[in-house]
Amino acid sequence: MTNPQRPGAPEALRLTHVTKVYGTGDGAVTALDSVSLALPAGTFTAVMGPSGSGKSTLLQCAAGLDRPDSGTVTVDGQELTGGSEAELTKLRRQRIGFVFQQYNLLPTLSVLQNTVLPLKLAGRRVDPVRAADILAQVGLGDRLARRPDELSGGQRQRVAIARALVTEPSVVFADEPTGALDTRSAREVLRLLQEAVRVHGRTVVMVTHDPVAASYADAVIFLADGRPAGQLNAPTVDAVAERLAHLGDLADGTANGLPAGV
Repeated sequence: MTNPQRPGAPEALRLTHVTKVYGTGDGAVTALDSVSLALPAGTFTAVMGPSGSGKSTLLQCAAGLDRPDSGTVTVDGQELTGGSEAELTKLRRQRIGFVFQQYNLLPTLSVLQNTVLPLKLAGRRVDPVRAADILAQVGLGDRLARRPDELSGGQRQRVAIARALVTEPSVVFADEPTGALDTRSAREVLRLLQEAVRVHGRTVVMVTHDPVAASYADAVIFLADGRPAGQLNAPTVDAVAERLAHLGDLADGTANGLPAGV
């Protein structure tokens, strides 16, 4: 397994004192409380925590899907925060890939058409041969003309992974990518995410509640009450499960966030 610290590796993602609050007054909820972290390029990181810990908000802010109230987010050296919505959209399309729990495929488009859609939206040249090659790499080389409703859940998620890779993003964000899959399909998807890192050189950030899924990552970052609550390198299923069980204790004394280069 690769070293999650990756000394000397360029940063793919940095959050600096990122805060996000929902609501106002007495009803305000702090989803992220001055979170700082940095991930080197070419790493696979899982983000875990109990419901309400802020892990989904972290992913949304890190991916430019939501704007933090304060702090900065930098992807591949480019700041996502502070620019216009048009600039943010352009940066997302150039540098970020997404894999969601519910696939987010368009039902009227074929597998190949769904895969190249991000290129079309970004106004970039579409190379169907290259897209077909990526689909072959995820085991769908013979399904190019199929529609999503003709595929299994695992196959749909593999289309989503191919779609995320086709733009050659710096960072791929995966939000509970195995949550709707059976055990076998989940393992296949997790192996593909590992390959995205080790073969394609991408950086993967995955939100999950599943210790088995987290064990495929190079490192796990834990959140509690909107703040980092520890990190586990080279995670195993048992070690992740044990850390989650004691997450309340781990949250003590970590309000200043994780050190750079985690």
